[in-house]
This record gives sequence, C-alpha cells and structure tokens, in this order.
Amino acid sequence: METTDAAGYLKSIVAPFAGLTEADVSVSLSFWRKRDIIKGDFYNKQNVVCKDLGIVVKGIFRVYYYDPETSEEKNVFFFSEGQFIVSFRSFIYEYPCNYYIEALEDAEILYVSYPDLQNLYKNHKSWERFGRILAEHFFNQSQGRTEELLFLTHEQRYLNLLKQHPNIVQRVASFHLASFLGIKNPSLSRIKKRIQEGRK
Repeated sequence: METTDAAGYLKSIVAPFAGLTEADVSVSLSFWRKRDIIKGDFYNKQNVVCKDLGIVVKGIFRVYYYDPETSEEKNVFFFSEGQFIVSFRSFIYEYPCNYYIEALEDAEILYVSYPDLQNLYKNHKSWERFGRILAEHFFNQSQGRTEELLFLTHEQRYLNLLKQHPNIVQRVASFHLASFLGIKNPSLSRIKKRIQEGRK
C-alpha cells in the first residue's frame, strides 16, 4: 500500500473512531507499516507477546486458544476489514498472548508498534485520547463477548456475528463458526435453516 493510500485508509478508519483530524493522522503516518499475511499464517502466536496494533485492510482472522491437553482449538473472536487487530492485554502489558491470531484468507494489515504508539500518546494529546478510546473499545468487546456467552442463545450469537462480519458465512468454514458459537456443525446447520425459513 502506497503512503497516500495508507493515509486515506487511516483517515477513514482512525479519524472517525477517535475524532482525529487530518493533521493528527498525518503526524502518525511515518509510524505505520504495511504487512501481508498469507492464508494460514499468523498475526501473533500463543505464548508470544503481541507487539503491534494493526488495522485489517484486507482479509479475515480468527482468534483461538489451543488446548495442549485436548489438542482442541477454541475460537473466541474474528477480525475483518476495517477493524483493529491485536491481543490487547498482551500488547498493553507486554504479557505473553494466550491466543493465536490466524489469517483465514490472504490478508493485508497496517500496523504500529507499541513504542511508536506510546510516542504518539506522549507527544500528541489527540493520540492520547485515541488510546483511551481504544482501551474502552476493547473492554467493551471483551465484556460483550462474555455477556453473549452468558445471556444469549446460540442463534442470537450467530446473528450478532453476521452483523459484525458481513459475508463471514461465505468466507469462513462452518466448523470455525461452530467453534466460536460453542456448538457442533449439525447444530449450526439447524440454526441456519431456522433463520432461512424465518426470512421466507
């Protein structure tokens, strides 16, 4: 992605997210880098510190926990275009990440390193505000996921997933979606069938 393209993309995502001006975005441009990640490769791995905050330009990622005792993979989040991608706790506290973040398609991201983001926070009040809003965003995302698991039916969780990631059904294998919902493939098929019949 050329610098001009990066500037335009950052302006379209970061500016409305935290009320940043064009000048605010411009002072950050030298800190952002482009990274291509091929399908099946990782943005970050389990037990490795997440050192970058990214924005998905193209592609979709799953966040999953690998249980070494059962060899089971449990999906907990998805990230797709226009969304921030990070293991936030690992990134902020430089703590080994509990999850893998894997590209399910050939993907492209823009990312900024932890030290460079701290530099922006320190020297620009508007970026310090961005940091606060970013923390609120990931707190809301984390608590929202917890409350989904506690209070919503599998079908309601599935409908929420469709809102957050349009076309995910066409892009991600059903067994990954079922894992995220905490069900098996046959149950997911029944949910899809009920929704389809309800829309007729």
